[in-house]
Amino acid sequence: MGGKKKEVKEKPLEKMTSKELRGLAVDIPQIIGAHGMNKAELISEIKQARGIEETGGKKKSGTVRNIKKKIRELKAKRHHALEEKNEKMSAIYRKRISRLKKKTRRFA
Repeated sequence: MGGKKKEVKEKPLEKMTSKELRGLAVDIPQIIGAHGMNKAELISEIKQARGIEETGGKKKSGTVRNIKKKIRELKAKRHHALEEKNEKMSAIYRKRISRLKKKTRRFA
């Protein structure tokens, strides 16, 4: 019959379960402590051992500390706008503060 063999393709690392990733990591001698790692750590270690460059994906726009600093500044501006009875600007600041608070929750 036909002598063609199907090539077995490996699943992308991101699609594998942590159990499968641990199995791969145990076979790689450079990786130590694979059983104590979570999925993200396993993926980065396996990529590093195989020499695959990690693409950062989305860039994070600052740390939680910087975002909270912006929130404090916006709260002061909102307070000032409320004192001047500028409701439009206070609503704008409130929305910006809310957006930044959501960002801090995503970081956590």
